[in-house]
Amino acid sequence: MIDKQRLIEKAARYGIDAAPVADALDLYARILVDYNKNVNLTAITEPEAIEDRHFIDSLLLAVQPEVAGRVVDVGTGAGFPGIVVKLFKPDVDLTLMEPTGKRVEFLKFACLELGVAATFAKERAEEAARKGWRESFDVAVARAVADLPVLAEYCLPLVRVGGVFLAMKGSSAEEEAARAEGAVKRLGGAVRETRLFTLPDSSARGLVLCTKNSHTPAPYPRNGGKIAKAPLK
Repeated sequence: MIDKQRLIEKAARYGIDAAPVADALDLYARILVDYNKNVNLTAITEPEAIEDRHFIDSLLLAVQPEVAGRVVDVGTGAGFPGIVVKLFKPDVDLTLMEPTGKRVEFLKFACLELGVAATFAKERAEEAARKGWRESFDVAVARAVADLPVLAEYCLPLVRVGGVFLAMKGSSAEEEAARAEGAVKRLGGAVRETRLFTLPDSSARGLVLCTKNSHTPAPYPRNGGKIAKAPLK
């Protein structure tokens, strides 16, 4: 499916050793493309695009030193970046959070085929954070889910005090980070830095790192409609 040697060489440009996971990523790509024929999981199905936009993108998150311990991938969709993180760092305790039933079924199937141990949470993040999941994770990650002021309200309530939230964003990462500072502060966190990358296909990427410094106030997160219509300032 993918060109494993090409993927290894691309990853090496970022100082990432992808050789130990190349076979598993190739299988993941095969499973994804085959399943995608019947269930809409991704618009990216060409092998090199999968390498760049799914795998290299996820590996750039996986190698961050903060990604450890109990990790929740919010709105994981087809499992990016969470499954790639688990393949690269097997010691991570992974929860894949996704509200869409058909996608959750895919995640269970893919993890079974890949031998990946994960917890599957068929939950909306704002609802999960009002249950036992609240402030229970060391790390929350999310990719392409929502604008950062909105995304912060979905994710930060899930993170324990002392943990981190890593948002995977595109070329607007720094601008979104600046706009999200007030919202992040109200939720008990702080925007610490944005780490910028360029994917092999020249796409701009930015990882926005937010720390969780105090408990999220009880009124947050609000319901999904309010979060989307009136983002925190």
